[in-house]
Amino acid sequence: MARTDELCRSYLDLAWHFDPAAATAAGVRRYDDRLGAYDADSVRQHLAAFRSLAGAVEQLEVGELADEIDRTYLLDTIRTAVFRLEHERPHVRNPGFWLSHLFHAFHGLLKRRDAGLPERALAALGRLQATPAFLTAAAETLETPPRVLVESARRMIGGGLALLGEVEAVFGPVVAAEDAEAFREAVREARAAVERFGGWVEGLEGDAPEAGFAVGEEQFNRRLRHQHALRSSAPELWRYGRHLIEEVEGELAELAHALDPCRHWRDLVERLRAEAPVGSDLVDEYRAEMERARRFVEERELVSVPEARLEVVETPGFFRPLVPFAAYDGPGAFSEDRTGYFYVTTPDRSPGAAGSARGTHSRHEIAVTALHEGYPGHHLQRVTALGLESEVRRNLWTPLTVEGWALYCEEMMGEEGFYASLEERLFQRVNLLWRATRIVLDVGLHTRGMTPAEAVDFMLERLPIAPENAWAEVRRYCAWPAYQLCYAVGRREIRALRQAFERRAGSAFSLRRFHDELLGYGGLPVSLIRWGMGLDES
Repeated sequence: MARTDELCRSYLDLAWHFDPAAATAAGVRRYDDRLGAYDADSVRQHLAAFRSLAGAVEQLEVGELADEIDRTYLLDTIRTAVFRLEHERPHVRNPGFWLSHLFHAFHGLLKRRDAGLPERALAALGRLQATPAFLTAAAETLETPPRVLVESARRMIGGGLALLGEVEAVFGPVVAAEDAEAFREAVREARAAVERFGGWVEGLEGDAPEAGFAVGEEQFNRRLRHQHALRSSAPELWRYGRHLIEEVEGELAELAHALDPCRHWRDLVERLRAEAPVGSDLVDEYRAEMERARRFVEERELVSVPEARLEVVETPGFFRPLVPFAAYDGPGAFSEDRTGYFYVTTPDRSPGAAGSARGTHSRHEIAVTALHEGYPGHHLQRVTALGLESEVRRNLWTPLTVEGWALYCEEMMGEEGFYASLEERLFQRVNLLWRATRIVLDVGLHTRGMTPAEAVDFMLERLPIAPENAWAEVRRYCAWPAYQLCYAVGRREIRALRQAFERRAGSAFSLRRFHDELLGYGGLPVSLIRWGMGLDES
């Protein structure tokens, strides 16, 4: 194993000790009965360990370009973790940070298939017993969280209680007889702790400040530089986002005129969204489109397709509050099971969850969603990365590349003739407009003093979206700085990389060769991929 890989394993061990829920999601079992510790003393200890490891990575001497690329991103990943804990301080500012960890810890145990039910039940008992102290530490650590983050946390409580109900239903019947009473008591105590924390969070809303969620331009640019390896700064991305909005709005007007000269594109989208399958028909349509996308990729030889199952299923009941529309859940890097899951939330079973960031499931947007999440999007990229030799490329990634790849695929598949109608092409451009809007809001909220209410108004003026869904989007943007811009900016970077690759290859260029070489870097930043490919910045 290369020295870079050894240090990457050391980083992962440290990160998993800090975040046992992430370890469970990765398929690592040894932390399955634990929750993380995010009180001030624990965070200080982890910061010291991260800094020490960063020093070792900085001093590492490597001979091969591939190792230098991996070392660079491993170091940037550690630096991002340090900057986040030091400057963003989500454990101090965001009650949703604690709830997300808690609920993902239990969801990871329910999802796993590479360990038996009794083993996972015992691990769940450990996490249930740790829940009251975990949430007590949360209340003691949080300091004046901003209103928008308090509201997000409050809305998570109902889904968390449903999740605990699922934990009891799945693991209760299989827990060892000598642990049965302890398990029942632990469920009761965990449920009571979540309810108490929910009441405490609700009590914060009246006095919670409106400001305080923004990380500021300096930290935002650190994210761009170290997490995404972007040369662009916040002001340049602000300008690019606004330009892209104008460009896509013009394309939408042209497409809408071709479909119905008498309707504005927004009115047309609203009418088309009413054409929505329901219930099992909805899941079946997603399943069929996912299979059509896979066949299209294989037949056109657009990219190598690895062997791995992708199950299209209805969203489990406990997961529905977290997945109001649809979501991809990929296999863990260290899991024996390589199956991916695409969850579809059916509106008719849960009327309160029928909305989404984009509205209901119009049959005209199922195709673009399927290829984004499955083939050649997230699932294909994820499984390809898991087959790479490099520990860094299997385990570390930036959303700039991962989300950018999936959005790039939406456009690339259209260029190759995948969309069956003008309506499907219309929704693909609506998706791009949505992601362009995210650039402006991400930068605006965190660096330009934009308020959540102003961000919601900006969305409502430009997108066919319900107010409650716009608020859900904006609350997420406030909690995850420099993430939402990654879709459209990543698409831009990959398109530019492809153009440079094509210029060099000339008549020998093929999409498959480009895509295979790109995915050979896993989810590393596009600028590092460009370095590895030996392409200039022209």
